[in-house]
Amino acid sequence: MFNGSESILSMAFSSGLVVGGVLLILSLSSVGCWAVIIFKFSVIRTATKQSRQFHEIFWNTASFQDAKEETAHLTHSPLSYIFKEGYREWKKARLSQPSTPHGDLTVSAGGIEAVERSLKRAQETETARLQSFLIFLATVASAAPFIGLFGTVWGIMESFRDIGATGTANLAVVAPGISEALIATATGLAAAIPAVVAYNYFNNTIRVLHTEMDSFSSEFLNIVAHHESGQGGS
Repeated sequence: MFNGSESILSMAFSSGLVVGGVLLILSLSSVGCWAVIIFKFSVIRTATKQSRQFHEIFWNTASFQDAKEETAHLTHSPLSYIFKEGYREWKKARLSQPSTPHGDLTVSAGGIEAVERSLKRAQETETARLQSFLIFLATVASAAPFIGLFGTVWGIMESFRDIGATGTANLAVVAPGISEALIATATGLAAAIPAVVAYNYFNNTIRVLHTEMDSFSSEFLNIVAHHESGQGGS
């Protein structure tokens, strides 16, 4: 018999096998979702903070070597990683080229293209790192409401079956099954809503970081090109 003071938790535990399985799946998805949200928030927050620090240090150093040494501790900054990969490829290209009549090492157009490819690879690697686990949030956000709805539909079907078995449709017979069924929808929404909000937030933040990576890659290539054309050095 349905008791109005019965807690939601006890109704969840007393639900049928199918609805109980749905609630278990949604509960585990919600726990996993929050674990991913906390982890990704920490990762992206650190990446954003360290990228700001890198930007400030990079534009206040006299050479690439100094910038590399002073930003060595910024291991979670996408800009720092891109710079190190680009600088490494630039040094490699310079050492592989013959010296000029004045004894200077120069980088050919092919070497500049190799640096550009290295920057692009590093950018793709960092973007993939920042986007890791976001597919899980997207999956929970899109699937959880439907899983919850399935549990609700199944629970209502069970309620109607009970009505047919007892031959009565009074509130005492119908209310417990419908209440248990609606818990599945509520649990699905509780899992999906934080996932949607977090997914959109992280995507927007990563988009900003991606723009910064694009901008820095272009600036780095410009510095290298100017250096090789004799207009400056780093």
